[in-house]
Amino acid sequence: MKIAVVTGASSGIGKAISSLLLDLGYSVIGISRSITHKEFNDANFTAIKADLSDEKSTLDLAKEVSKFDIYILVNCAGFGKFAPHEELNPKTITEMTFLNLTAPMIITNFLLQKLKKENGYLININSIEAIRASKFAGVYSATKAGLKAFGDSLFEETRKSGLSVTNINPDMTQSSFYDTLRFDVSKKEDEKLLSSDIADAVEHILTMRKGAVVNNYTIRSLKFGISKKN
Repeated sequence: MKIAVVTGASSGIGKAISSLLLDLGYSVIGISRSITHKEFNDANFTAIKADLSDEKSTLDLAKEVSKFDIYILVNCAGFGKFAPHEELNPKTITEMTFLNLTAPMIITNFLLQKLKKENGYLININSIEAIRASKFAGVYSATKAGLKAFGDSLFEETRKSGLSVTNINPDMTQSSFYDTLRFDVSKKEDEKLLSSDIADAVEHILTMRKGAVVNNYTIRSLKFGISKKN
């Protein structure tokens, strides 16, 4: 059974992707700070707790999963804080940069040889902010643009191997991502994405002919909408 690693697997997009991969017959190693084996009622799911905003925790995790022959790596864990740049706490800047950008690069560093050997898949869950500029999103956009650039570079670097590299750049997606923010996705179905939409994109990537790769996959809601919280 082929093995997939999914970071941020306990909620939102990461959980939807993990569920999809289990349904497709993969063994899934799901990673987050709070995840447990009870998150998925499936014998092929393994939970590993790790704080990917912390360097030591990330290195320990990367060493642990590098013991396995990994076929799919989905870098999904991340968070955003949106405010005028001068109002951001320096700790928030450091943690956001590490979780959104540094941790995926470290984990990929440990797993890349295995992924190439397995002719597998590296999928980075970025954001629409990776390809546009929005106010109050300077650090978040920088981390996601950096992750996209990392994926684009690896796509070119590994083209002599059988590894497929894809950046998925979703628009606002209904999930716990917005729980601590002052705004949320729209309540209208055609003004938001669902986590299942991103999982569908992953399924499309995995079921394509192996000789073809969608190296950047941008998903937008049909219409624009946003909901402000009181």
